Amino acid sequence: MAVSYDYYRIFYYVAKCRSFTKAAQQLMNSQPNITRAINNLEHSLGCRLFLRTHRGVTLTPEGEQLYAHVRIAFEHLLTGEAELTSAKNLEQGRITIGASETALNGLLLDVLSQFHRTYPGIHIQITNQTTPQAIEAIRSGAVDLAVITSPAEVKRPLRTYPLQAFQEVLIAGPGFLPLTQQVVSFADLQNYPLIALNPNTKTYQFYSELFSSRGCVFHPDIELATVDQILPLVKHDLGLGFLPRFFAEDAIRSGEVLEVRLDTPIPSRNICMIRDHSNPISAAGLALEQMIWAASDPQFSRTAE
Repeated sequence: MAVSYDYYRIFYYVAKCRSFTKAAQQLMNSQPNITRAINNLEHSLGCRLFLRTHRGVTLTPEGEQLYAHVRIAFEHLLTGEAELTSAKNLEQGRITIGASETALNGLLLDVLSQFHRTYPGIHIQITNQTTPQAIEAIRSGAVDLAVITSPAEVKRPLRTYPLQAFQEVLIAGPGFLPLTQQVVSFADLQNYPLIALNPNTKTYQFYSELFSSRGCVFHPDIELATVDQILPLVKHDLGLGFLPRFFAEDAIRSGEVLEVRLDTPIPSRNICMIRDHSNPISAAGLALEQMIWAASDPQFSRTAE
């Protein structure tokens, strides 16, 4: 049996208001149209739904039975419409972000602070991930956006957008003071203990290729899971470590660690955003994406790598 949704909508308001006239007012319709719709619904269902009196209408037992179901269904629809309106107006919603530590600290934290002040009703979930993990998360649909560091090779429909360049420095603890008073080559570094991220990270890959391009082998003595673990170990003279300058500059300024001068500069890397253009993104996601672009370096256009 195919019954028009409009009939059930009119039935809901008549039953709720217990009046054809009041239902017509709420629906901004005429009373004859409301009456005609209820008559058609009763004819389609083969039973009376209302008893008409001079005070209005009351539900028949069949009408009460139908209303119990229609009310739940219709109010669910009203709730869904309200939630969609709120989400569209950025009054509520949810966004999930996959971010590497470097990207989070180098760019994303300031953006998220502004976003949260502007749209306090949006729930933000951040997963701290390596670049390969973040790429897999956005490929699987587990996150809406990924903000990571290069190198970040992806295949369509994923696309990588550079946002901001950053420079890394080599740092050492006070125990390596003599080393910091000279210019050091990559070949020299093979004679010193190195601290680095583990081989499952793009940072490890970057330095492995960098050393190899200079005829050297990158062989860290200590491998770590996260960037924020490098600085404490360097401070305790456990080895030399490569860190983004914004991570290390306060410790360098205070003298807790020392910068090691290299004969060849470390190539700059990029903080990047990865998007899956085969999946639609929510209004909240689009708003955050706009803020990320506003905070990015103007030298980068919105053209994917």
